[in-house]
Amino acid sequence: MTPHSRFHLLLLLPLLFSTRNGCAASSPTTKCSSQATFPRELPAFREAPAFRNGIQCPKVVWPSLDRRSHHIHKPSIIHIAMTLDTTYLRGSVAGILSVLQHASCPENIVFHFLVSHRRAELRRTIFTTFPYLTFHLYSFDTNLVKGKISSSIRRALDQPLNYARIYLADLLPFSVHRIIYFDSDLIVVDDVAKLWGIDLGSHVLGAPEYCHANFTNYFTENFWSNPLFSRAFHDRDPCYFNTGVMVIDVWRWRQGRFTEKLESWMTIQKRHRIYELGSLPPFLLVFAGDVKGVEHRWNQHGLGGDNLEGLCRDLHPGPVSLLHWSGKGKPWLRIDSRRPCPLDNLWVPYDLYRHSSLLSDS
Repeated sequence: MTPHSRFHLLLLLPLLFSTRNGCAASSPTTKCSSQATFPRELPAFREAPAFRNGIQCPKVVWPSLDRRSHHIHKPSIIHIAMTLDTTYLRGSVAGILSVLQHASCPENIVFHFLVSHRRAELRRTIFTTFPYLTFHLYSFDTNLVKGKISSSIRRALDQPLNYARIYLADLLPFSVHRIIYFDSDLIVVDDVAKLWGIDLGSHVLGAPEYCHANFTNYFTENFWSNPLFSRAFHDRDPCYFNTGVMVIDVWRWRQGRFTEKLESWMTIQKRHRIYELGSLPPFLLVFAGDVKGVEHRWNQHGLGGDNLEGLCRDLHPGPVSLLHWSGKGKPWLRIDSRRPCPLDNLWVPYDLYRHSSLLSDS
C-alpha cells in the first residue's frame, strides 16, 4: 500500500465506522438518523421486586391483543402507554418501577410500549427487569411522521418516537377504551389508580392545565398574524398543558379522528413555521380549551429546566403525586456527570441501572 493510499484509508475510517450503524455522514451538514448513535449494548438493570395485589384488588386478566375485539373491556385494568428507546430507557425503567411501587393493585396494570427500533432487545430488557409485568410492545413506523416533522429548539424534541403518542389510538387494540400516557422522564409517587379514575365527562383528554402561562409564547408571529390560523382558538379559552401526562379516551379519539387533526397542523407547520416546540403545539391547537383539568399534583413538570440550558428548578407549591423532569436536564445524566440538582435525589431510589455491571460480569 502506498503512502498516498494509506492517507485515503485514514480519511475513510470515520465513514466506515458510521456506515456500520447505517449512516454515512457525507458532508458536515448531513444529519444521520438517530439509529446511528445507538449503543451496541443496551444498559443493564437490576431485577425489580415482585409487586403483588392486595386482598381488596379484583382478579383480572387481560391477555388479548386482537384489535377486532370489542367485548373484553375490563375497567378494573389500568392501561399505561410509554415509549421505549435506547436514549431514555433508563428513565423509562425508573418510571415503571415508580408506578408499580406505589400502586394499590400493581398486577392490574398493563403497560403498552411504543418502539421504533431494537424491539427484541427492548422486550428482553423489560422482561428481565420486570419478570412479573404484563406488557405489550407495538412497532411505531417512523415513516408516518418523518416527512411531517420540522426542526425545533431542541433536537431531542424532533425524534420521530416523540410523536408516537399521536398514533396511540391506531396502535392499541379496540378493547382498550382509556389509557394514561406517561413520558419517560418522570416518576409517580402516588397510587396511579387515582389518576386513572378521573371523570373525563365528554372530554377526549384530561391533563393538568396551567392557565397562568403566556399562551402566545407557544406560537410564532406567523401564526398570530394569520387569521386563518389564529381563529383556531375562536370561542375557546385555551390553557397550556404538558403532553407528558395525559388521560385519553381512546374511543372518543378515534370517533373524532383526532390523529388526522393533529397531522393537519403538522403539515401547516412545515409550510409556515407557526411554532418552535416539537409535538406539543399541535396538541395545544387541537385540545387547548377543551381539556378536562386534572390536579396539578399529577404533573410537577419542568424539573429538567428549560429547553436550552436545563438549569435546576424547585417544585411548584402544593402536593406532589408525580415528578416530571421535562426540559433539557435529565436526572440520570446530571447524576452520572456528578452535577445533580437537589430534586434529582428524589429520582435515585427508582434507578435500577447497574452502574458496576461490567465489574460484576467479569
